[in-house]
Amino acid sequence: MKVLLLEDDTLLNEIIEEFLLDLNYEVVTTYDGQDALEAIYENRFDLLLLDVNVPSINGLNLLKSLKENSIDIPTIYITSLHTSNDMKNGFEAGADDYIKKPFHLSELELRINNIKRLRQIESNGKTNLSDTIEYDFDSKILLNNGISSRLSKMEAKVFEYLLKNKDKAVSIEEIANNNWVYDEAPTDTTIRTYIKNLRKILGKDRILNIKAIGYKLSL
Repeated sequence: MKVLLLEDDTLLNEIIEEFLLDLNYEVVTTYDGQDALEAIYENRFDLLLLDVNVPSINGLNLLKSLKENSIDIPTIYITSLHTSNDMKNGFEAGADDYIKKPFHLSELELRINNIKRLRQIESNGKTNLSDTIEYDFDSKILLNNGISSRLSKMEAKVFEYLLKNKDKAVSIEEIANNNWVYDEAPTDTTIRTYIKNLRKILGKDRILNIKAIGYKLSL
């Protein structure tokens, strides 16, 4: 699991980084919003830990910018702002959770684990998706009505993103922005080909084409 940490307090940044490394997470640390934004566009992260009051671009505006560009990465704000209005602004910007300074590192771990559960980050092993569909996150094997299909690396990326957002329509742009860095993203036509292949395995009624929006996984 790859985490971006934006925290301009040097000591706290180092403490959190060391704690996350001990939990076997890969961590990229930044101290101002512009550096964080550039790192996000150059890497694929599973989780963002953002302080709000940081130099250059504050955490709220950074997350708003990502959302405006269809980039949806689970996010926890780490901040000294304590009022209900501050929390409201954080959630309206698109945060998944909010932790107030000072905090125990054990609380941060609990909140990260909760986000992983809710957003299906680092799902492992076999999962029953319906009465007839089973998926193995480790081997990338999709089983439908007893027929087994091994997904390619790219097909698995698309399928797992649709699965994380099941019952929600997602655009081709959103799929690309959330699974590849910009200079590595496949063309829209290629992503549609991956979806076409997945529909052959699951059935057309399982991946719906939502007019003028994109695709929705229905299980």
